[in-house]
Amino acid sequence: MVLMIRRSLRTAALTSLFTLTAAFVSGGTSVAQPDLPPPPTPDAVFPIPGPDPFYEPPPNLGDYAPGDVLEVRRLPVSPYFPASTVWEVSFRSTDSLGRPIAANTTYVLPPNHVPDGPVLSYQHIINSLGSKCKIANALYTDDPTYKLREAVGLNLALARGWAVAVPDHLGPRMAYGAAKLGGQITLDGIRAVQRVPELQATNSKIGLAGYSGGGMATAWAAALAPTYAPELDIVGVAEGGTPMNLVKMADGLGTEPHPVFGLAMAAVLGLEREYPGRIDVTSQLNEEGLRMKQAISDGCAYEIMALGVGRSAAQMTDNTNFMEDVEMRRVMEENSLELYPGVPTAPIFDWHSPTDALVPVDSINATLRRYCDAGLPVQTLLTPAPDHLTPAALGLPHAMAWLDARFRGEPAPSTC
Repeated sequence: MVLMIRRSLRTAALTSLFTLTAAFVSGGTSVAQPDLPPPPTPDAVFPIPGPDPFYEPPPNLGDYAPGDVLEVRRLPVSPYFPASTVWEVSFRSTDSLGRPIAANTTYVLPPNHVPDGPVLSYQHIINSLGSKCKIANALYTDDPTYKLREAVGLNLALARGWAVAVPDHLGPRMAYGAAKLGGQITLDGIRAVQRVPELQATNSKIGLAGYSGGGMATAWAAALAPTYAPELDIVGVAEGGTPMNLVKMADGLGTEPHPVFGLAMAAVLGLEREYPGRIDVTSQLNEEGLRMKQAISDGCAYEIMALGVGRSAAQMTDNTNFMEDVEMRRVMEENSLELYPGVPTAPIFDWHSPTDALVPVDSINATLRRYCDAGLPVQTLLTPAPDHLTPAALGLPHAMAWLDARFRGEPAPSTC
């Protein structure tokens, strides 16, 4: 049994932040397709590296353990969190092939946080391929193409005195689509902030939260934690609109024009970056596909969606069997939580629309049912919005209230 919201939006200000995305995601579109640039030169490398040396890994990166701190710096006051102190932590993590990588998380410390008080790791929607779209960069830009749309909602957590970690869960290659990678980076980011004394989180209880692409990293972190980071005291996980099966999503998009085709192509390109020995997308692209790759390979979510709206996979390749690529499907399966046998040990709060046309709801239901059958407390909240993005704002206050109860030590309710 699940809970159903039947009240009108109580958080109109938050919802307005998602209006642009919802317009793309909720169905067909009449937006004209923008022109694409010329094909790239053969030696084009993406993502284009940023000039900030903070993100450069040390030459002995392999000598560090996952979660070990590489560097820490204080950032300017952010307009999103004007009363809080902002830090950035670089740390060692692990990519999808088990190789060491340098990752980073942004840490927001409110003035009312007490030492060892609650820490929320919030996996923001990133859905991007460009290094400029990193959380720490987007926190300080006025450019509407890569401003953060969820960050203002984190003041609900900061007002409670919780510190908030916001990891760049796509990793140094901006590997959008590599969901398991996002889970590992999330867990190592928590380890890292707990190892910096100034951040006052050494013995903190941890909550996880995120929606859509951020929900994917959140849900994977929860499922991986029992084996990847069992020492973390994760008391609750709030995940919303979570893509649980990438194969079903790809099949659902098909070969016809689609309003969010840009994100689908970005995910495929992100997986190619993360699994270069197993996935070769670029060689299958025709001239139009190469132009599309050039256009989005250093782009942020809103740029990618705008360029891809109404386009299709069939326009990008002359290979009529591209959907039958065995290795591509295997990689997508490996990043599909519905197919991962592990079960979280922290209770789950899940919210989504029962009519979500973008994310396969049956995969969400099947995954949560498996968790319930394993004895895990799962509370499910259904939102009445017909699209994918509006529920992000609808469910966030409920997710924060649920996490608050977990931080207080109250037993987790269940709608299993």
